[in-house]
Amino acid sequence: MADSPQPQFKEGDIAWMLTSTAFVWLMIPGVGFFYSGMARSKNALSLIMFCFLTVPVVAMQWFIWGYSLSFSRTGGLFIGNLRNAFFMNVRGTPTLKVESVPEIVHAIYQGMFAAITPALAIGSAAERARMMPLLVFIFVWSTLVYDVIACWIWSANGWYRTVEGLDFAGGTPVHISSGAAALAYCVVLGKRHGHGRDEFKPHNIVNVILGTVFLWFGWFGFNGGSAFGANLRSAMAIMVTNTAASFGGLAWMLMDYRLERKFSALGFCSGAVAGLVCITPASGYVTPPVSVLFGIAGGIACNLAVKLKHILDFDDALDVFAVHAVGGVVGNVLLGFFADKDIAALNGEIIHGGVIDGHPIQIGYQLASSVAGLAYSFCATALILYIMDKIPCLKLRMDPDDEEVGTDETELGEPAYYFLDRVVNSIQVQIATKTMSSTQQPQLLSQSIDHLHYS
Repeated sequence: MADSPQPQFKEGDIAWMLTSTAFVWLMIPGVGFFYSGMARSKNALSLIMFCFLTVPVVAMQWFIWGYSLSFSRTGGLFIGNLRNAFFMNVRGTPTLKVESVPEIVHAIYQGMFAAITPALAIGSAAERARMMPLLVFIFVWSTLVYDVIACWIWSANGWYRTVEGLDFAGGTPVHISSGAAALAYCVVLGKRHGHGRDEFKPHNIVNVILGTVFLWFGWFGFNGGSAFGANLRSAMAIMVTNTAASFGGLAWMLMDYRLERKFSALGFCSGAVAGLVCITPASGYVTPPVSVLFGIAGGIACNLAVKLKHILDFDDALDVFAVHAVGGVVGNVLLGFFADKDIAALNGEIIHGGVIDGHPIQIGYQLASSVAGLAYSFCATALILYIMDKIPCLKLRMDPDDEEVGTDETELGEPAYYFLDRVVNSIQVQIATKTMSSTQQPQLLSQSIDHLHYS
């Protein structure tokens, strides 16, 4: 009996996928720096750590059952099985996506996507979430929400694949799911103390820029790696990613300029991320000229969506819903119009295309993905958080006094800025010499710190 033929892996494709894995990993601390700069100084270090800790928590979950629930070969329409739990049978078999890459490479690459998604979501709970419940939430949410939606969209048997829906690099599993989860998190958690009264200014725009640099750089692996090989389609995905980010940043900055008459660095960074989000589901399906439209549409739509938190009165601390959920929906819908079968064919994928290719029903598929992902993630996240908050040891929110002092001191026990800590000690001494109630002292301390940073 003849031996079965050995798989013909391509070392160049494997090398590119491993490099892309490292690129996406770098995005996770990038999210932390981006969020840290947008928060107040007393919460800066904890936000970096909250995001960074998604790496070990999700790595553990992904190893135990996350990968199997998302990508098992014999799974169902909505969720996989435990055939690949603990990475059993995950080694040198070719992936179902391409034959030139072994499954172990696919598993570690997709693990980075699984890790960055909850890191994006937790930004809405900034400045008031307790660490231990947040880490438990990340594990549970990854299992009950991310793995389910990833199975829908990307697994061999997922329902979205059966209707020929398109999502190249995670418009629904990553961005819409994290944006919807962020909305649920901030609604269940409640508003920050002083919301509507105090001015919550970013404390360090340099951190925002640094985070944007990491994100933009890593997104080349995020979108380019989703071609699963060192090929022409990967190069095209990187090209449209860079173009959309550039135009998104400029669009948002000009939207702010019309109001403030200032060229805002924060505005450009927010717009660049919005452009990256918008192009993500379409990065392997559209041409460079079309990516300009994605960037501009993402920058404008997400800029306007920021106002929703004022209209609907919810406290999404870092505008996660406006950028990721809205940007993901806009990208999905535009993909229904502009999906190009010739671009997909660059590495052999056969699609019917979008409206421009005479396939208008693609818009319906894209809307179905967006609505299903948004609704499921929001409802499931709200339910998870509601149940967790009823468990005494998993109370979601910090006490009011701790919130005034900040999550760096109360959750980590160490500040982001030690020079500021010395100033804080001096202020505490001054407070101790004055006559005031214990409830007034944390508020005065917080206001003094903020004044030092914003002056």
